Parts: sequence; structure tokens; C-alpha cells
Amino acid sequence: MFFSLFAGANPAKAEAALNINADGAILVDGETGKVLYEKNADSVLGIASMTKMMTEYILLDAVKKGKVKWDQEYTPSDLVYKISQNRDLSNVPLRADGKYNVRELYDAMAIYSANAATIAIAEIIGGSETNFVKMMNEKAGKLGLKDFKFVNSSGLNNRDYKGEQPQGTGAEDENVMSARAVAKLAFHLINDFPDVLKTASTPKKTFREGTEDRIEMINWNWMLPELDYGYQGMDGLKTGTTDFAGYCFTGTAGRDGKRFITVVQNAKDSSGKGGYKARFDETRKMMDYAFSNYSKEKIVPKHYQVKGQKTIPVIKGKENEVKIYTKSAINMIVHNGDEKNYQPVLVLDKKKINKDGKLTAPIKKGEKVGYVTVKPKNGEKVSFLTGEDQIQVDVIAAQDVEKANWFVLMMRGVGNFFGDVWHGIASTVKGWFK
Repeated sequence: MFFSLFAGANPAKAEAALNINADGAILVDGETGKVLYEKNADSVLGIASMTKMMTEYILLDAVKKGKVKWDQEYTPSDLVYKISQNRDLSNVPLRADGKYNVRELYDAMAIYSANAATIAIAEIIGGSETNFVKMMNEKAGKLGLKDFKFVNSSGLNNRDYKGEQPQGTGAEDENVMSARAVAKLAFHLINDFPDVLKTASTPKKTFREGTEDRIEMINWNWMLPELDYGYQGMDGLKTGTTDFAGYCFTGTAGRDGKRFITVVQNAKDSSGKGGYKARFDETRKMMDYAFSNYSKEKIVPKHYQVKGQKTIPVIKGKENEVKIYTKSAINMIVHNGDEKNYQPVLVLDKKKINKDGKLTAPIKKGEKVGYVTVKPKNGEKVSFLTGEDQIQVDVIAAQDVEKANWFVLMMRGVGNFFGDVWHGIASTVKGWFK
């Protein structure tokens, strides 16, 4: 009821009412990356085990490209073995002489945030965690992330490595990112590899079932519907906690055709104290606000023609123009009641048109000639994780336009010549009688 009071209200006022208790926070549309709320979203803060989303991304990419196989076996290095025995950290115990496949290490990382299992994956892919950290920073750059620094694969403070941290990093270093960068990483992860949610949404799983090393892994994301702070539609993504980072959480939930991503860093309760539950409470605020105040609306229908730009002139064609329209509809997450406050904008492909804004025949039906995006009528800037004009749909030719034969083109040229001559004579004669 509280959130419904703000439906259709000024978004800035509604966002202020959220009052998220965290050092950094952001709420975005999971399908387009449209930013719906932010607080200190560009402040560089600790991320703890939210780091593992990058390790997951690189692993899933390696599997997709055939560089790593799920049934590939691994024997722990001395470092991985030692860290796996530290029960003060989130871990599944690994034997020094044991053999573990990539799938079970991945499950331990994604479900139970197992740190040694994560380092094991880094070694499998990079040959060493030092090399893998370089890959992490390079991948972040390629994904367009800003405000980040990775010093290890797991999100631990480097002091937990007891002097064996990745080369080139400090003994007390820890991974940092802005909330915007974390959200962008999560956005790429769930859109490039949607199957990650099948693992991230697993509430419980047994590691090494049927052996004496058996351990019950309960997902640290207690907002999964089956767990303590269950939330409808919640199916990811990653928690994180260290003394430096505080209590952090990247959440994602989908229902009613909508999906949202949230990030909170160093979440606190109403008294200003950090706590395990605080990150889920602050996430719930943003999710409730999003599901209550935003709807997915059809802003532009299929085969829509922009007013005053329903055709494009054509040269060297049997016809002098071609009808154009959108290939499909534009559906967008908008604040309740705001769907009529957006206007379509046509952007033609500069490579397809000449300096006079004309297409050259032949043109095939369905050929892309540009795109339509939407802009707020009031000029308000809409922010996206991945840049501007992210809400767009192809504009295509609605019909074929064949190239005119040489005779037709010649006769047009002759006609244009005499037309120009007649126009010149008429202008001269008109001048005599002024």
C-alpha cells in the first residue's frame, strides 16, 4: 500500500521515499538495463563474494567456447587445499589428493560461495589465479564496466591467503566496484548466460553425496522463495560479506513478465548497524517498489510508421520512394501511467542513405534502413547501464523497389535537364516583368 501511493507520482519523489540504508545501491530493469533508482551508484566500494559473478561469467564463457568441459577433473593445488580447510571461510572441504569435476566446483561456488572451489576454477581456466585475475580485469573492460579493481577470484581479503595471494596484489587488498558496475556485470551474466539462474536459484544441494566428505550446501541467498526471507520470483544472484565490504547483495527477481536487478553495498538496518538480514530488507524495498510502480507497456506497435517519416525517397528505382515501418513492437518498463510520455524517434542508417537523405535502389522488402528509439517528451534523460538508445527496434523497407533500367534512367535524366532549362527560362521571363 505504501508503494502504491507513489504510482504515477514524480519518480524522483518516489525514489527519495525508498531511503535505502546502504553505502551504495542501484535498481535496474533486467531486460534493458534501464536505471530506475540509484544511490551513490558510482562510489567505489567493497564487493566481497559478489566478485564470484565475474568468475562465473568467465567460466560459462569458457565452457561455451569449448575451452573447459563440465566433466573435466581437477586435483587441488596446495593453496586451494589449505584454504578449503579454513572453516571460518565459506568452503567445502577438498582433499589434497582428491579429484573434482568442474560442475561440482561451480555448484559449490554459485550456491555455497565456496572460496577454495572458486580459486580452483581460476586455476583451471587461467593456469594460475594470478593469470586469472588479469583475465578478470580484462573482461571487465570488454564488458564496458567502469570503477573496478579485481585482486583475486573469490572476493576474500588477501590476508586470508596468508602471503600466497595473486602476484602483484597487496597483502591486505580486496576487490572493489561501484554499484553501477556490479549491476552491469549481473546484467551481462543473466542475459548472456541465462542458465546461471538455474544454479543460482538452487536453495539446497549436497556436495559429494554418498561420501564421507558429504556436506549440505544451503544457498546464502536467503531471499530464494524456499528460504528464510523468501521473496516471490527471486532466483539469484550473489551475496557477499567481509569486514571491509560489509553486507552486500546482488539480487534478481522475475514475475509478471518483468525482471529487475538490485545491488546493495554495505547495507545497514534502521539503527545504522550492518547485519545479515539488512541486505535482504533493503533489497526487498527496491523490489517491492519496482514491481508495484513499474509496468511493461507497448510503447510502439509492430509496423509502426513515424509521423511525417512514413517513406524515404529513392534514387535509381522504379519507384521514387519506399514505405518504411518498424519490424516489431517496442515494449518497455515504464513508471505506471507514463507510457504516453514517450515519443518515437526515427534514426536512419547513415551508411544506407546519401547526403540528400535518399536510398539507392534496388531495395529488398525487409531490408533494414535504420531504427526507431523512444525519448521522453519532457526531455528527461533516461539512463541505461549500457549507454543511450538501448530501447530500439529495426526499421525496415515495407516493399521491394527494383532498380530502373537504363532507358528509364536516361529518360528521367533528359526530363530533368529540360525541366531545369524550362525553370531557368521561366525565371528569366518572370524577371522581365517585375
